[in-house]
Amino acid sequence: MNGRIIAGRYELATVIGQGGMGQVWTAYDRRLDRRVAVKLLRPDRMAGTDSAADEMRRRFVRECRVTAQVDHRGLVTVHDAGSDGDDLYLVMQYVEGADLADHLAEHEPYPWPWAVSVAAQLCSVLSAVHAVPIVHRDLKPRNVMVRPDGSVIVLDLGVASVMDADTTRLTRTGSPIGSPAYMAPEQAMGGAVGPYTDLYALGVLLHELLSGNVPFAGSTALGVLHRHLYEPPVPLRQLRPELPQPLEDLVLRLLAKDPLHRLADAQEAYEALAPLLPAPGSATARPLGPMNPTRPFLLPHAPWPERSATVPGARQQAEAFVPAPPAPSGPDVAEAVEEVKRLLDQGGITQAVDLLGSILPAAAAEHGEHSTVVRTLRKQYAATLMDDGQYRRALPELRRLADDYAAESTPRAARQRLRCQYDAAQCLEQLGEAVAALDEYRALLPHFESHPDDPATPLDIRRRIGHLLLSLGDRQAAHDTLVSLLHDAERLHGPHHPLPAEIRHTLQWLGQVRA
Repeated sequence: MNGRIIAGRYELATVIGQGGMGQVWTAYDRRLDRRVAVKLLRPDRMAGTDSAADEMRRRFVRECRVTAQVDHRGLVTVHDAGSDGDDLYLVMQYVEGADLADHLAEHEPYPWPWAVSVAAQLCSVLSAVHAVPIVHRDLKPRNVMVRPDGSVIVLDLGVASVMDADTTRLTRTGSPIGSPAYMAPEQAMGGAVGPYTDLYALGVLLHELLSGNVPFAGSTALGVLHRHLYEPPVPLRQLRPELPQPLEDLVLRLLAKDPLHRLADAQEAYEALAPLLPAPGSATARPLGPMNPTRPFLLPHAPWPERSATVPGARQQAEAFVPAPPAPSGPDVAEAVEEVKRLLDQGGITQAVDLLGSILPAAAAEHGEHSTVVRTLRKQYAATLMDDGQYRRALPELRRLADDYAAESTPRAARQRLRCQYDAAQCLEQLGEAVAALDEYRALLPHFESHPDDPATPLDIRRRIGHLLLSLGDRQAAHDTLVSLLHDAERLHGPHHPLPAEIRHTLQWLGQVRA
């Protein structure tokens, strides 16, 4: 944990990427208690001269101003920007997923319907970006992330420039911005760039997805740029004969040396891809797995079924940099527990959730999975997840705890198991699993009623049962449950307690509905 506070609000946590332009950190917005990513730049250290540093500052200001003009689901959202000491900072949406370079490496050879689906989504993003008008200038797999639901998001508009005279002069004072492997010939020559420059990069990216390699590689940047300028690309069907001919034709047009010979715009590129996209509803009975780029087309607007924070094979990153090396050792459990207490006292629930989740494996390795230390941490983790509204993540933790307590035969363990099952039932209720929650509550009620030292919990379970019956449409059963509950609640708490008042209000409403 870094602990540095940017602008009195954003607490830096860990480096998730770094490169020539600066660092990217996971961070927490202390005002809104949410995860964000913070990009830090040090112009005075990265630029060789004062004038170059001033240019970097102007580019940064332009980056913030321009990115704020574009609103598209396929672009990372910028929340805030400014300066903090010698650093410039950019606060961005925290993106979960895997970058396209890693996604390709894990699925090579990349299925061509996936490549088409990625490219079609990128065309949608580029169309919105070019309408501002902005040229991205550095479209490449490391700047594209595939999210768990298969949608793609484009990162790093920081090297884009507004297409007007002032910014054109700015960017031409230094070397061309971009990555040589994806750089269009006109960009490599330092000439004027436009939307056609990004279309060339899209062609390089598509070629790489479909063949596993960029069309022009080399041992030096100069050699790569020379090949971009003078060598024709190898037609893709020579490398993968199963590819559709229209797909090969599209890539060759995108990679034309002369911008005038490329497609007119991203819209035309999308129209060329559209006949190759999977048809909506044509998915097989087998569920689509995570990070499948065809999913937005096969199941448009369908919710992603697994809202877990951890996706197998995923990498959480909010900027396109070389990943930072992992920490040499795990967290100190005792220190982390104290930090969790501090965070909870200050209302930093989201931070506490992340920290508890990170120290559980270390605690299990040090003390044993079924140790008292791990069990205590897991209870706190589950309770904090519930406080943070993350009921789907809390549920398996509560199930595991209940199983652990069930393995013991002490009265205390039995009470703890019931409490975990009670919390699990609340998770099911909050997740909309009404039938499952109702079954859990009904099974638990006799056990809680047998403990006279806790008369309030059975009343709460009965109240929840009544409301679940209402949600399931069984109004008569709900009425009978609540009438019986009202009598017992008034006897325990008195007629003016909030619980009897709430029950009377519900019964009054129910009577009106039934009438």
